[in-house]
Amino acid sequence: MRVELAEVSKGRGEDALQPVTVAFETGAVTLAVAETQQRPTVLGLLASGRMHADTGVVTVDGRVDHGRMRAAIALVDAPLVSEPAAHVSTVGIVEEELMFAGRRATPAAARRMLASLGLSRWAITPFGNVDPTDRIRLLLELAALRPGVEGVVLVSPDRHGGEPAGWWEAAGSLAARDLAVLVIAGDASAALLGVAR
Repeated sequence: MRVELAEVSKGRGEDALQPVTVAFETGAVTLAVAETQQRPTVLGLLASGRMHADTGVVTVDGRVDHGRMRAAIALVDAPLVSEPAAHVSTVGIVEEELMFAGRRATPAAARRMLASLGLSRWAITPFGNVDPTDRIRLLLELAALRPGVEGVVLVSPDRHGGEPAGWWEAAGSLAARDLAVLVIAGDASAALLGVAR
């Protein structure tokens, strides 16, 4: 799968998102830079087919097909859209994600999932207090379980703090399993990672 956003923008006078051109594809992780509070989420919604651009075009494998994009691309941790509730326990968040994946969604199943990832220590911790790298790794792994998912758009992982190298490595691990991964983060993270954009 290859998703291309060509000069996409959103909002009156492009105030919600100024023109962006970026592409991401199966087997690779791509970094897109977006600053301010709302622009990363707007870009994530466009890149996952959940919002239409005011200018520019978004294609998947060379065609405009928002339905396919919505079905095949998981939008992960987008503020105010898909971010998990900070006060809910980690095991509760995992239960909910297992339900979205069409799997057995019980506390025991959630604990088994956490154990399989070496994250059992966070089971009863409110999700907002989970280590940033572990948080992102867990959310990416859970998103990859959803049926039909071919790609993931991860929004603003840097807002949680921690070292960008941690979530970048987790994103790369997902891409190595033949998923298309787009990470949307700020200029500071791009500079720290030394990633061309």
